[in-house]
Amino acid sequence: MVLSPLAPAAFPDLPVIDGVRFSAAAAGVRYQGRTDVMLAELAQGSVVAGVFTRSSTRSSPVLDCEAKIKKGGTGRAAFLVNSGNSNAFTGAAGDGSVAAIVDAVSDVTGVDPTRVFTSSTGVIGERLPHDRIIAKLTELNATLAADAIAPAAKAIMTTDTFAKGSGRTVAIDGQTVKIAGIAKGSGMIAPDMATMLVYIFTDAMISQPALQSLLGTLTDQTFNCITVDSDTSTSDTLLMGATGASGVEVGESVAFAQALHDVMLDLAHQVVRDGEGATKFVEVRVSGAATDSDARKVGLAIANSPLVKTAIAGEDPNWGRIVMAVGKSGAQADRDKLTIRFGDIVVAVNGWVSPDYTEAAGAAYMQQQELRIAVDMGLAGGLATVWTCDLTHEYIRINADYRS
Repeated sequence: MVLSPLAPAAFPDLPVIDGVRFSAAAAGVRYQGRTDVMLAELAQGSVVAGVFTRSSTRSSPVLDCEAKIKKGGTGRAAFLVNSGNSNAFTGAAGDGSVAAIVDAVSDVTGVDPTRVFTSSTGVIGERLPHDRIIAKLTELNATLAADAIAPAAKAIMTTDTFAKGSGRTVAIDGQTVKIAGIAKGSGMIAPDMATMLVYIFTDAMISQPALQSLLGTLTDQTFNCITVDSDTSTSDTLLMGATGASGVEVGESVAFAQALHDVMLDLAHQVVRDGEGATKFVEVRVSGAATDSDARKVGLAIANSPLVKTAIAGEDPNWGRIVMAVGKSGAQADRDKLTIRFGDIVVAVNGWVSPDYTEAAGAAYMQQQELRIAVDMGLAGGLATVWTCDLTHEYIRINADYRS
């Protein structure tokens, strides 16, 4: 797999979270010799929150995690994640695979089965060879280490070209709280809840209901604002564990919420930067809409348009396609009040091309790797920002033979 040109220089040096240990192994779920399963163990006193896909064809692991999150609770916990097979659209067999893995993880780690959360990512519609995963659990449990989050991030990759991680350390009332997260995602990215697969850990003290509420709010500001190809996965899962090991209560902390937001947004942006075949990272800002909801509709219409995305890939400043996308969005719009900008370049104003705009300026701007498209609807105060990437020949190549 060729590394995305938008990839960071290296996997970040993440803070070690007290009360969390990680391990990874090659189970041969789909490919031999490839690290494809990870285990995370959370210490006694931990709480777990989660947000999941709203797809009506949710996978068995998602359904199991949803049920467990609703029960809340505090105590030891374990996350078991595999790549290569999503265990989605596998009926009763999929449920059986989840149950078998959960019971086996519980037996090996001693974690109560109601506190074992599983995720699977990869091909849809093929039975999960869960026996291969179970065969690796003794090894996974024996190699758990507090500083092994990087191998865990690599184990959950599918078509990703780089492992994704982000972390923050924040001071609260003179004490230190740490946050670290990993994610996978490259294609089938249009979250309708959380995203692909994301796992975030903190040593903060916070109740499960408070963490669940905060996670839902921040998801709408981060992962629900990205799209690669407009397709929502059957397996999208965001799990967060808080061990409380720092002894710092953060339930009302604005600083903690901001730090968590920053970690989530960083991970979301990394997913877009690793969009299958992506060569451009694009921010779409919409202002002046009738409502925030309308602004979001416009932003997603632009970000998901194949015509807009292919123009960006070809470095063509075809602003007419932006106009098209606004018009098809379903949001309230007035043609004669639209303003469009590429970065700081005013392309169109009051529903017509700006007299100062030149194609040469637009074409030069489109050659950059990081782009900003701004649309002002001229109606009211509705705002939204969406992040996306371009659509290239490489995206087609990857997805034309994904199962080969």
